[in-house]
Amino acid sequence: MISMDAINPRGLKAPLTALAVAVLLGIGLPYYSDSKLKDAKRELAQQQKQLSDARTKLNKSGDEKNIIVRFLKDYEHLQRIGFVGEEQRINWLDGLRLANQQTRLFGVDYQIGTQKPYPFATELNPGQMAIFQSEMKISFKLLHEEDLMRFLSALAKQGAGVFSVTECMMERMETGGSIRFQPNIRAECDLAWITMRPATTGDKKS
Repeated sequence: MISMDAINPRGLKAPLTALAVAVLLGIGLPYYSDSKLKDAKRELAQQQKQLSDARTKLNKSGDEKNIIVRFLKDYEHLQRIGFVGEEQRINWLDGLRLANQQTRLFGVDYQIGTQKPYPFATELNPGQMAIFQSEMKISFKLLHEEDLMRFLSALAKQGAGVFSVTECMMERMETGGSIRFQPNIRAECDLAWITMRPATTGDKKS
């Protein structure tokens, strides 16, 4: 039996210190590991969210690219014929002149109004685009009624732009019949030349 008097406290100092360290590690390590695990999980969740966002943006950019590639030729064609972009009034006048020549009419007089928002744009749902129209009144003389449709068809084939016919009126002229090839009908038509371009803040207010 060992007497308490025989125990030397100095001899127990190192073992007690080692025991205290072991106890502290035993208590502290699980807490420290749990805290680090939570931090790691939180960081992993953030990285996964960033990865998901990046994939979403990548897929979206891919979809936009596919849409652009799919419709690029059609868009460029609409630009060439003057539907997309700024007004091409010189082309409109050239189209009138050529249509008059091809149908062998007697000349065309015209008046062009200012550009205004297209009144039926909302029904067409143009999205990011804004649609405009410029009204043109044309007057010309015809040999007979069929020349009206021939002229409008020839004008549409010029590729000078996109237009709609608002109305046309025809009135028979008194000629006396002395000349075989002469105009017999006076015609007047109201056209709307339609253009489309990316919408701006000012366009949305108008």
